[in-house]
Amino acid sequence: MRLFYYLVIKPISLLPWSVVYGISNLLYLVGYKIIRYRVSVVHKNLTNSFPDKSPSEIKQLQNDFYRHFCDIMLESFKIFSISEKEAKERFVALNPEILKPYFDRGQSVILVGGHYNNWEMLAVGLDCYIDHQSVAIYHRMKNEFMNEKALQSRSKYGLKMISRQEVKDFFAQSKDLTVTIFGADQSPSIAKKVYWTNFLNQETAVMFGVEKFALEKNLPVVYGAISKVKRGHYEFTMEVLIEDPSQCAHGEITEAHTRRLEKQILEDPQYWLWSHKRWKRKRKSEDT
Repeated sequence: MRLFYYLVIKPISLLPWSVVYGISNLLYLVGYKIIRYRVSVVHKNLTNSFPDKSPSEIKQLQNDFYRHFCDIMLESFKIFSISEKEAKERFVALNPEILKPYFDRGQSVILVGGHYNNWEMLAVGLDCYIDHQSVAIYHRMKNEFMNEKALQSRSKYGLKMISRQEVKDFFAQSKDLTVTIFGADQSPSIAKKVYWTNFLNQETAVMFGVEKFALEKNLPVVYGAISKVKRGHYEFTMEVLIEDPSQCAHGEITEAHTRRLEKQILEDPQYWLWSHKRWKRKRKSEDT
């Protein structure tokens, strides 16, 4: 991976955006049309999620997804060298003032979203817009070199990256008011506690971490929506989902952020991560 970083990722990150998107176009042809990277997974996910769409509509969604997917892959390389000024120009938070009342009264916040549009831009673009300290909880990569490079890239403009093993100690010791970022649309492992619901027309296990964290610390839950303006340019809007977790019934918080993500996906499906094996965990009789 060290060689791949210095021969591929870093050089691409230094290229002009127009050249990067030329490479993206080529990657689309090779990855989708020739290698057929995860085409069966994408097709199955789209077909199950949109049973009323015709084969031609599913094919068009699939094409649109792969074009976008190649773009965000190359954009994620660019982030290794992006300047703070350019990050702010390409990731525009439209309503950061929504967090100001919580900061003024000394309250931290949970920010939840999904792998929709370019979530890597959030890492380098958010902190400059808000008064809170942005925090992201991450799972360590097996490759130590790439783990360190990814941490350096994502945290260079203010975001604090906290490994899952460090979470308890960090929040016990931190005096900062924080916005803790959760990506809540990954497929949970068998060992994880989950909440079962219907999502995109399928019975789905949703990670319970957002709800658990909100209840433990009594933190309001805000949804963050990333919209694509054009290639390499995104807008970010926030909306409060839950003001007082202590007043919520079991599953209410999880349902709230799951329904909001679903709404966003249904509006523009091509921008979600359809290549992920989202529904690999199946419900067992002992699951509640």
